Amino acid sequence: MNYDFLNDIVVTFEYYNHRICTPNWCIGQSTIDFIDLTYVIRGKAEYTINGKKHMVSAGNLLCIPYGSQRSAVSCPDELMECYSFNGRFYTTKGEDVTLPLPLISDIGLHKDILSLYYNLNSVWMLRDPGYILSARGIYMMILQRYFQIIVYKNDTSIIDARIKKVLHQISNNYSEPLTVQKMAKMINLNEMYFGNLFKKETGMSFNKFLMSIRVNRAEEMLNSGEYKIHEIADDCGFYDAFYFSKTFKKFRGITPSDFVRSRKYPNNLNVTLNTK
Repeated sequence: MNYDFLNDIVVTFEYYNHRICTPNWCIGQSTIDFIDLTYVIRGKAEYTINGKKHMVSAGNLLCIPYGSQRSAVSCPDELMECYSFNGRFYTTKGEDVTLPLPLISDIGLHKDILSLYYNLNSVWMLRDPGYILSARGIYMMILQRYFQIIVYKNDTSIIDARIKKVLHQISNNYSEPLTVQKMAKMINLNEMYFGNLFKKETGMSFNKFLMSIRVNRAEEMLNSGEYKIHEIADDCGFYDAFYFSKTFKKFRGITPSDFVRSRKYPNNLNVTLNTK
């Protein structure tokens, strides 16, 4: 399934709470006109959703869709602590979005997500000017982590710390002559072990990953319309324009020149354009 639409999501806040339940805590039954996203970090609670009972516990993410009938009660012996968000999700065109998340996902407790909620809680409690904008930005980062873990099944938080260091090096120095040998030495591994570990953690070889980063940057520069092709090749770490063109076509299925034409003249790839 194509999840590209997730990149166009806009979120609105209707309610947010760092909830620490009491023995008498409950949510009365009602039909909700928002999405309830609740991340349980301690204890348990019993939710009834559309007539069916569900027990949630620490590490569970609860995603209750628009229009659901919802109620909940506390478990007195294991009081729930959670972060609860109620809101609406739209595309940038204003269309309602149904999140591709199960009703209950057991994602475990993630330090980075908890840290984001800690920051969100501070913003929400302090309520400085523009706090809703700040809260929305933080929650979008939380949502992206949920998508990584549940939808894309690519949890970058569990990547080997040594490979993370290499990824950081690539993303900030992609134009330099980076090699397997240099990266292996940087993290004190032999070259063969490094190559195998990098592929295991990222799903592709070091050189292919490096080229993909360079091509991503080149595409951004081509889209801007401000650079000539040989300038882009130099800036992105390709040793000549021919090699750049060959590599770009391998990754995008189209040459840089044709890419420019397709953007400028989407209905006519035969237009002559001076891009060299």
